[in-house]
Parts: sequence; C-alpha cells; structure tokens
Amino acid sequence: PSPSSSTPGAEQREKQYRVHRGFGDRRGGVISARTYFYADEAKCDQHMETFLRCIDASGGSSEDGFSAIKLTALGRPQFLLQFSEVLVKWRRFFHQMAAEQGQAGRAALEMKLEVEKLQEALAHLGIATKAESQHWFTGENLGVSGTVDLLDWNSLIDSRTKLSKLLLVPNMQTGQLEPLLSHFTEEEELQMKRMLQRMDVLAKRATEKGVRLMVDAEQSYFQPAISRLTLEMQRRFNRDRAIIFNTYQCYLKEAYDNVTVDIELSRREGWRFGTKLVRGAYMEQERERAAQIGYEDPINPTYEKTNEMYHRCLDYILEEIKHSRKANVMVASHNEDTVKFTLRRMVELGIHPSEKKVYFGQLLGMCDQITFPLGE
Repeated sequence: PSPSSSTPGAEQREKQYRVHRGFGDRRGGVISARTYFYADEAKCDQHMETFLRCIDASGGSSEDGFSAIKLTALGRPQFLLQFSEVLVKWRRFFHQMAAEQGQAGRAALEMKLEVEKLQEALAHLGIATKAESQHWFTGENLGVSGTVDLLDWNSLIDSRTKLSKLLLVPNMQTGQLEPLLSHFTEEEELQMKRMLQRMDVLAKRATEKGVRLMVDAEQSYFQPAISRLTLEMQRRFNRDRAIIFNTYQCYLKEAYDNVTVDIELSRREGWRFGTKLVRGAYMEQERERAAQIGYEDPINPTYEKTNEMYHRCLDYILEEIKHSRKANVMVASHNEDTVKFTLRRMVELGIHPSEKKVYFGQLLGMCDQITFPLGE
C-alpha cells in the first residue's frame, strides 16, 4: 500500500520537517516563549555559558532547584529538523507494517509486529531477504518473544545506525530502500557534535549542582529530535535520581502516546522518568504553518480536548509514581483547576509532598492569582 492509504496524512507529514522561509522567524504569533536564532557556533557557546550560570544560581539558592534550556540555543536548528524527519519516517514505517498486520488504530504500545510476518513483508517488497533481515531482530530481548513493539523498533536505529550516517528506510510505494538523511557536510558534522557536547556539559554541571535540568519543548517540527536527544541524556544521567526532565506539550494530539512510550522505556531500562508537563506555547504559529505548507494541524482542536489530554497524561504519570516511585513531574499548567486536580489525585494515590515527586511551576505567569489551602 502507499503511505497515504495505510496512514492518513502520511505523505503530508514530511512537509512539516522542511525548512520554510516564511517561518524562518519563529517569533511570529509567539508571545510566551523565548526564541533563539542560529548566528554561529560562538553564539551557541555564549548561550551555553548563560545556561551554566543559571544552573549555578539555581544550585546555590535551593536544594531542589530547577533550570531550563532550549536546544535551539545550543546548535543549528536545521539539524533538529532533519533528525526529526528521520524519526517520524522510521516510526511511520512501523505503523504501516502494523496496519498490514491488522493493527491499525491501536494505541502505540499495543501494536506488536509478528517478526515472521514482518520479515516476509520485507522480502516481498524486495527490501531484504528473510536471511538478510533476520539479524535485525536478534539480541537479548529484541524479537525473542516473536514480536516487535514500537520500543524494539526504535532501538533498531540505535543499534544499526549513527545520527551522522546515511539512514535508510523502505519506501512502501517503490519497495526500495531510500535515504532519510543526506550525508552531512564536514561543517554540519561538527555542528551536530558541538550541540551534543554542549548538552553534555550542561547535564554534567546540573548533576554536580543537584539541579534538575528541564529541556523545554519547542515547535512540533523540532520536537521529535529534541525529545530523542533528551531521552539519551536521561538514559545517562537519570540512573539514581531524575536530573534531566523532558517536556511534553499536551496541546499536541500525540502527547499521550509520547508520554506512555517514554515511561515504558524508562521501566525497561531502569532509569528515572522526569518530565515537565505543559499545554504549549506555539499554537497560533503551529496552525498557521500547517495551513500554509499543507500538513495536518498537530494541535488538539479545542481547549477542552487539550485540557482532557493534560489531565490524562498527568494522571498516567501520577499512577506511575504510585506504583514505582521512580517518576517525577513538574506540573507547569497555568491553570487553577489542574492544580486542584493534581492535589486531589495525590491524596487519592497516597503521594505525599515530602516525597518530592510532584512539583508545581508556572502557576501565576499567565493566569489570575489563585489561592488554595496548602494542606489539601
């Protein structure tokens, strides 16, 4: 089947990750979030130094401090666009294979590809013989059960490729392996490595100072790469405590799938899940860009749907805290009802504030002042 026949809007999604001159200035329609522009590598180093001073200040003023960074301040956004498209195409191919096996419409973690059928499909498409693809699904856990889920599938990128190498994925229309990402130039390769190095410097400083480092969410066309790079830092630095916090934007239609998939990964790999949960700051710009370029609006259609998504994601994380005590959440909601919802659920689930698993931030920045009994 063609991508569009098995996954609605699949062909259009690629447009989301292309450079568009009309939206080069990302400040348009954004009044509640800081926007960085790539000037050169020296400017990125300056931003890193600013972030380091913020981490030091937070560590010096509180035993449980937080500091936030934006990845578009630490490197060339073009790399984030390209890598985001790679990740989206790779995940889309998994969903296409799941649809072939009669699993369309299931939640992300409920989709499990039968390895035998997947290998047969790859052979039928002329992509790889069964013998050639067999080595994809080997290892301590991968494919041992006879099935491959989305987390197994994502791990194939880790084991078979490097970010800077040529990535290949099957084109369902042509049956051919096609490059997802052109080779970087030598300078682009250096830019990518410097971004990763700056992230590493900041994470190490945050660990030294006992500061939780929150990686802010940004526009949806950067977000797959931002989340993936943040996840790599969580794997390294969140072994004993949650130092690195990812950010999930609940105005996105895919927010719940993203939260549940990442929590499941933290369970399997044994690291501490940390997140800041927000509604989102780029709605007007996101919708305008989607309409002009011609891809599906990634934002929930109504405020009520976004509110429902926020509480659904938050409740899932609170349940995880109850069962494992290994998750941490910053409730950055700007919303009185959400604060009350969180407090009520903490009481119902037996999560005491002294455990320091649930934090509140951004309570008054964009809403009227709220008051509520602290003892509730």
